[in-house]
Formats: sequence, structure tokens, C-alpha cells
Amino acid sequence: MKSIRFISAMTVLVLILAVSGAAFAAWPEKPVNVIVPWSPGGASDLTARTLAAEMEKLLGTRLSVTNTPGGAGAIGTQAMFDAARDGYTWSANADGSIVTYQALDMLKQSHKDYASFMAVFTPNVICVPANSPFNDLKDLMDAMKARPVTVSSAGTGSGGHQAAEFFRMGTGLEYRHVPYQGGAPAVTATVKGEVEAIMQLSMEVTEMLRAKQLKALAVMDGEPLDVEGYGAIPPITKWLPDFPSVGNRFGFFLPKDIPADAKEAITAAFKTAAASDAIKKFAADRGSKVVTLYGEEAEKEMEVKASRVCWLLFESGVIKNSPDQYGIPKP
Repeated sequence: MKSIRFISAMTVLVLILAVSGAAFAAWPEKPVNVIVPWSPGGASDLTARTLAAEMEKLLGTRLSVTNTPGGAGAIGTQAMFDAARDGYTWSANADGSIVTYQALDMLKQSHKDYASFMAVFTPNVICVPANSPFNDLKDLMDAMKARPVTVSSAGTGSGGHQAAEFFRMGTGLEYRHVPYQGGAPAVTATVKGEVEAIMQLSMEVTEMLRAKQLKALAVMDGEPLDVEGYGAIPPITKWLPDFPSVGNRFGFFLPKDIPADAKEAITAAFKTAAASDAIKKFAADRGSKVVTLYGEEAEKEMEVKASRVCWLLFESGVIKNSPDQYGIPKP
């Protein structure tokens, strides 16, 4: 009888220890699924794979990167929100896309519903096919004065589309938008001559610039952009002195309501990975800059981005409802 009671007591003790161990187990306990809601080869995809390779060494688990393109990134992002909010499903995207989804009526979630981890900033670059008759920005603008030049992008509301709209608003010149399912297809279409120009992110055009398949007319920034193996790209302010800097920040965007232990572990790994030599080299090779934005600082930057981008798209007719309806103040 004593033996039975002893065995029962030991069983209860083992169960208590097992439950306690599970409750306080270190995160993560399984692989992480990183959804890139764009085609392979674009800025979101390239950043995700480089950053994931660094973070998985620090987290001690596999970060599996999968591409789910469609809906200007909204389809893959919705898949993340539909998954369990346990910290094991992430999205890889750009701040400029994240802030538009609710206002474009693509997602119910707003930019306030994310925990953002942004590692790389990349400016937009105005490029044309290598054999284009346009040799500088003035040539392109002169052509646009006569007719709407075709301009490709990664999709409606994407970084390239936003850049084209900033250009239209800043110059008064019209263009014809040709959207694709991601940055890489948009760049390829420009190389092939399907469209006349692209205002895509530097990260997505550097390889084609080095390969002499594209010709850069201007970087949408106030400073020249030096691309190793290609040369210096003049700033847009050479022709348009008051033009603002246009670009996007890339990294991981997670549901804000994941468990605290998961967020703590992800933040620690992100801070170290973003400062790694691999990320520094990646940014330099792609004509980009390293940033390390997370937590409250990232939230503040997202508010600024949402105000600037959503009101631009509303005033240009891309967004139908006023951003006021979504609590986005006018800049």
C-alpha cells in the first residue's frame, strides 16, 4: 500500500515538474515560419533571407523563409495574421507597404497592429533600360511632358508605385502605371523593354545596373548614391532641388500581440543580427544603409510613414477613403 502511495506521489511530482518546465521553457521551441509576401529576388525577400540567416544562429532554431506573393503583399501578410499568435509566424516586408494595407482596404489590421523590426533602408532609384534614349532625368521629364511614359512597380501601393506618385506630385508629370507581382518581375520587365522606366528600390536594381542591363538616371535622395561596379548615381535634387528623400525600411513585421517571452527573444536576436558584418555588407552591396529600428522608436517612425504615404496616395486618387477615417493625421 505504501509502495502504491509512493508511486502515486512520484507521478504527481513528475507531472508538476513537467508542467512547470513547459510553462517556463525558453522561447523558441520550434522553427519559425517567415512569410515573404512578394516574389523571390525582391528587396523584402533579399533582406529576409540575409537577416534570417543571422537571427537563426542567435535564436537556435530554423527560420524557414517562404514566398507568398499577391495583393501587393497583403495576401501573405494576412496569412501571418491568420496563424497562431505565438511568435512562430512572421512576415518580411517594407514599412511603406505595411502602412497602406488598411487604407487600401486590403487588410483590417492597421500599421499599429505590428511589432516592427526594421534593419535596412534603401532609397528609390529612377532607372530605364540600358538601350533607352533617356540619358538623364531631364530626358525622361521631357518625354513625360509629351506623353505618359510607362513605369513599372511591384504592385499598387508598393514602394516603387509610391515613388512614382511622389514624382508625379512633385513634377506635375503624368505616367502610366504598370504593376507586377513583386520588385524582381518589375525590374525584369524594365530590362526587357516591356516598360520605359522604373522607380524601384536601389536594392532591387543594383545587380542589373552592374550587369549594364539598366541605366540609372537619379537616386531619389539629396545625396549621390555610389554603387560599386557601376558608379555614382546623381541625386534627384540636381534637377528638382526641393524633392524629398524617398525610400523604404525593410525587415520583419510580426503581430503586436505575440507572447512577451517571444518578443523579448526576437528583439535581442534582432539587435545583434542588425549590427552584424553580414547585414553591413549586404546593405553596402545593395546601395542601402543599415538601420536598427524596433519597439517604440519603430512605432513612431511607422506613424510618420503612414501619414506621409497614405495622404500621398489619397490625394493622388489611389486610396479612395480619407486617411482620417483610419486615424492617420495629415502631415
